[in-house]
Amino acid sequence: RMLKKLLCLALLVCSWSSVASAYPADPYALISEAANKTFDRLNKDQAQIHSEPGYLRVIIRDELMPYVDNKFAAYKVIGSNIKDTTPEQRERFTQAFTNYIVSTYADALAKYDNQKIKVESAKPVGDEKITSVNVAVLDPGKPDINVIFKLRQNNKTGEWKVFDMVAEGISLLSSKQSELGGMIRDKGIDAVSQMLEEHNSKPVQLSGKQS
Repeated sequence: RMLKKLLCLALLVCSWSSVASAYPADPYALISEAANKTFDRLNKDQAQIHSEPGYLRVIIRDELMPYVDNKFAAYKVIGSNIKDTTPEQRERFTQAFTNYIVSTYADALAKYDNQKIKVESAKPVGDEKITSVNVAVLDPGKPDINVIFKLRQNNKTGEWKVFDMVAEGISLLSSKQSELGGMIRDKGIDAVSQMLEEHNSKPVQLSGKQS
């Protein structure tokens, strides 16, 4: 019986270790892995995407969102308004904001047309808990698009996750903090959650296609 327990414990430890080791160890490896998985899936599933544009959101959820700290980002948007909210309201807003992130990335990838991406070379992170990784989107015959992903390291798990994206000098998180933070203050968190839910219900439009 003791041997059986030890074997079960060993299996649990091994399975936990394999999961833990599978997660990228540093922010540069994380961005490379997330980008490669997402773009590989985009290439593989082009036929389904063209027949069903909403499938882009499935790809984002499957390949990109595991690397995104959606709760941290949502709570940053709520900001000091958090004291006026209940756990249920925060949960609803976090879900709505997470779906908003998915919709935003899906809308961006709707313009995908075999562009290539280049993640900057890894640099020592040291003891920093927040860092940025630059990614260039390469489109032949057009200027490169530079995107900066901001990541933070979780104090408990040690995992790095994305909490913000800066494109063309505009921070997605900062812009939503300014826009939605004020609305939460003025109209309440439930009204903003509903607004996001309505936005997220709109269909994805592929580039060049009109509804």
